[in-house]
Amino acid sequence: MAKDIKKVVLAYSGGLDTSIILKWLQETYNCEVVTFTADLGQGEELEPARKKAELMGIKDIRIEDLREEFVRDFVFPMFRANAVYEGVYLLGTSIARPLITKRLVEIAQEVGADAISHGATGKGNDQVRFELTANALDPAIKVIAPWREWDISSRTQLIDYAEKHQIQVPKDKRGEAPFSVDANLLHTSSEGKVLEDPAEVAPEYVYQRTADPEQAPNTPEIITIGFEKGDAVSVNGVKLSPAELLTKLNELGGKHGVGRLDLVENRFVGMKSRGVYETPGGTVLLAAHRGIESITLDRGAAHLKDEIMPRYAELIYNGFWYSPEREMLQALIDTSQEFVAGEVTIKLYKGSANVIARTSPYSLYSEDLVTFEEGTGSYDHHDAEGFIRLNGLRLKTYAARNKLAGRS
Repeated sequence: MAKDIKKVVLAYSGGLDTSIILKWLQETYNCEVVTFTADLGQGEELEPARKKAELMGIKDIRIEDLREEFVRDFVFPMFRANAVYEGVYLLGTSIARPLITKRLVEIAQEVGADAISHGATGKGNDQVRFELTANALDPAIKVIAPWREWDISSRTQLIDYAEKHQIQVPKDKRGEAPFSVDANLLHTSSEGKVLEDPAEVAPEYVYQRTADPEQAPNTPEIITIGFEKGDAVSVNGVKLSPAELLTKLNELGGKHGVGRLDLVENRFVGMKSRGVYETPGGTVLLAAHRGIESITLDRGAAHLKDEIMPRYAELIYNGFWYSPEREMLQALIDTSQEFVAGEVTIKLYKGSANVIARTSPYSLYSEDLVTFEEGTGSYDHHDAEGFIRLNGLRLKTYAARNKLAGRS
């Protein structure tokens, strides 16, 4: 196998793990390594990754700003579905993996690489997401997963390897890191170590993107979000690009402590995992999107969307973004969004993001129909009598049968 690999494209963060993987690939496969670092809005300076790769002899170093593509082509389509995994998780890590892998595969094809490589561990979901995406985009591409191949099995061994090969070990990585963090423009995810016992309260220092709701401003903040065809396009009347808009909502939501989640979830690989997530902008966006849908979607369409949403969310969580079934569901969801347009008013206050008003030129809401005052006569109260009688017919029949059988 090693002889077949001449060039590999590595998903490279510049951190300890992927720096060790870079060296391990060079040693194990004696191959050329191309590094790829994606800027998805993780909030870190990426130039240090370039310098580290240069120090390790890498000639082809790719660093790309994918923030707009990430929000436009991955986050927004997912939010049209109101997708949440297991009822609460907004899929911030899950939705980033298909884009990173897409670019890994494209670069591999461009440079004639034999394989791509990632730093996901053998216990996590990310290995599945990377590799299923690669399978869907290029069935011939090989995927190297070092955590499933090498004999390194602990943080201590990882650091020993780094020091042996003169790979810089950040001071905060000496010993055991307090927890593991993944971040992008949609969320931050913290897992492991201090968070591994779900009976223990997560320490406040784990949170990086949101204020403590108890310490958030004592005055509510009112904002408006504009929508066109199911996608948010403006905040407080100012048109923004997808990435700019999510950045703005992160700022507003984070200030008010919105979007914290402490979750024990069911991983696709079969184990339960505890994670602490912060998704301030996404939490605000979800509330606003459901708010505008409440007046623009027909009841049947809205309820059908809610029925398929768990399946759609599970597909993303499990790594099937490029599957035919996800694309089929996306087509259905996108069709429903044609008239999802207008403005939603949200109140941000101490950890909450609540819809307090909504308006749309395509609203299905009829004040004349629901008013307690005299309407124009388009609704006849007497019609309800027959409606109730027909719907109650089977219940009467069921009750009569039970009475005959002596059941109460």
